[in-house]
Amino acid sequence: MDSELKIAPSILSANFARLGEEINAVMQAGADWIHFDVMDNHYVPNLTIGPMVCKSLRDDGINDFIDVHLMITPVNDLAQSFAKAGADLISFHPEAVASVTETIEIIKNSGCKAGIAINPDTSLSVLSDIIQEIDLVLLMSVYPGFGGQEFIEDSIEKIYAAKKLIDQQDHKIFLEVDGGINLETIASVSKAGANVFVAGSSIFGSSDYEKTIQSFRQKIS
Repeated sequence: MDSELKIAPSILSANFARLGEEINAVMQAGADWIHFDVMDNHYVPNLTIGPMVCKSLRDDGINDFIDVHLMITPVNDLAQSFAKAGADLISFHPEAVASVTETIEIIKNSGCKAGIAINPDTSLSVLSDIIQEIDLVLLMSVYPGFGGQEFIEDSIEKIYAAKKLIDQQDHKIFLEVDGGINLETIASVSKAGANVFVAGSSIFGSSDYEKTIQSFRQKIS
């Protein structure tokens, strides 16, 4: 099994009444990262969680890699708050900030890895001046704002193109895909070059987390 292939369950689909238990269960079942979908009812039409949830999980002894996707504006102050709360990687949308390079610098100076999130209708050209500064490219294969959406098939071509850009760099960059990832879509996403797979309802909505994650592994190995 390729250790560079990361399965990142999105806690957006977890049972929030017992979130710590849910995270421990899914990590014990073989997941690699914990994915936070942070929405502000402003940049996207939904409202989810903030840094206090991240801090509470850390305070409760959860030490796993926390991957935060900020679907918010403004970004900078909350990014710093998530870093202080224990995030490991923070991604944001370039349209949501005044200066992409400044926000990347703020995230990195806060001790986190930095990622750029790209919507289905956003061109990869946004990466041209900053790809050498980031640690992750997050391609949205649905429009952000709600969980449980169907995978946009045109995303496959974009994943191939992003992988080509990443391969031209001289430092490690993860290629993460988020939206509609399930047993029917994960193989083609992996073949196109992604190595981090965000899955929410397809994992937390299953009756057996370990069986589901093992099935994912078989599709991408």
